[in-house]
Amino acid sequence: MNYSGNTTAKRSSIMHKQLSSLGVGLLTLLGSASALAATPPLVGPDWLSDRVENSDIAVLDVRSAIDDGDKIAFADGHIPGAVDAGYTSHPWRATQDDVVGKLPPVDELETLIGSLGVENGDTVVVVPAGTGPTDFGSAARIYWTFKTLGHDDVTILNGGYQGWVASGESVATGLVSPEQTSFSADLRQSMLVSTDAIENADTRGLQLVDARPSDYFKGETKHPEAAAAGTIPDAVNLEHQRFFSNDDVWRFDESSVSSIVDGITLDADRRPVSFCNTGHWASTTWFALSEIEGVDNVGLYDGSMVEWTANESRPVAVAKRGLARILEFFGG
Repeated sequence: MNYSGNTTAKRSSIMHKQLSSLGVGLLTLLGSASALAATPPLVGPDWLSDRVENSDIAVLDVRSAIDDGDKIAFADGHIPGAVDAGYTSHPWRATQDDVVGKLPPVDELETLIGSLGVENGDTVVVVPAGTGPTDFGSAARIYWTFKTLGHDDVTILNGGYQGWVASGESVATGLVSPEQTSFSADLRQSMLVSTDAIENADTRGLQLVDARPSDYFKGETKHPEAAAAGTIPDAVNLEHQRFFSNDDVWRFDESSVSSIVDGITLDADRRPVSFCNTGHWASTTWFALSEIEGVDNVGLYDGSMVEWTANESRPVAVAKRGLARILEFFGG
């Protein structure tokens, strides 16, 4: 009897372990499935083609005149189910206090997004033209806008419309009238970095990252809306256009991000904040650092150099006569 009882106990113990292992396995499997189901920051034509007919997929075609993105008009060709959400023809950015490129008021963005037929439960796919780095910046800025509004289920079609066509996917024509929906934002104020914070970058532990091409960074050229050439003192240069490959179609090169980021000096104890002229190119560098490289708490200064130089008392850094950066102060 003792033997039989011990055997029963052993069997019970073994069965308990097996069920426990099965439970752990199921949890692991479910966790893996959940991880796999999460929307990646970049997707390709195959990913979208498999989902484009789903009712909870919202495809926003953001092509515009930037980088010849409107070379093919929306009515002449677009991804089936997409709506025309053109970057420059819709109020994705606003002018505030004479500063261009700022994030519009939340209620205005809610109205805009609802007018495009996007609901809170939708997976938003942002489609640039695929014609250049500045064009991708349009998609990155809108991606960042959705994230800032608390909507995480958003992605960018890598290669954009050009990549979709090059992959042989079907194309629709004509105009589209989206059905008005309701979209509610939950603003993540921490993602926005103010000029006051930039002025106190040292005490606030900010690492300033200038996303512009090097000639802007060095002060050799400037944006028409900026009052002066140069960069914000102590900024490092991480040019937005370095993240792309071009083989007929411009694509964001995920594989290059780590090596590019490793090539600059970022202080691990400081919060990176990306900026450019108007918060456009900065969105791509923000995207590379935050969404691809996985750096925590990356900020974006949407006012950028246009807002920074609006007050002549703020210093800028320029490169002169081949020397290292020299600080110049406006007004003396």
